[in-house]
Amino acid sequence: MRPDSGNQPPRSTALYEAILRLSTLDECIRFFDDLCAVTELRTLEQRYAVAGCLLQGKVYSEIRRETGASSATVSRVNRMLNYGTGSVAESVRYDLARLPEADHSEEA
Repeated sequence: MRPDSGNQPPRSTALYEAILRLSTLDECIRFFDDLCAVTELRTLEQRYAVAGCLLQGKVYSEIRRETGASSATVSRVNRMLNYGTGSVAESVRYDLARLPEADHSEEA
């Protein structure tokens, strides 16, 4: 667990514990639909898609075209992949490994 920084109050784990109790994709979707605004969810989904593209070695212009993300978002996600905790990268790599080879291989 990451330490709390500066003068911020201690992190509450109630939300994360609630997420861990979800057992199906439908429960997860409904939970986040209730909790988040549509724009917040789309932003998270877009960042996850950008992470997948970056881990596949795609270039910024291709990522922006495929995901609709701004160059600032692509840069932010790239920074997170390089300097973050590694958790998102691990999850995205797991997802990519489960795709048929043709779906995530580089096209010439």
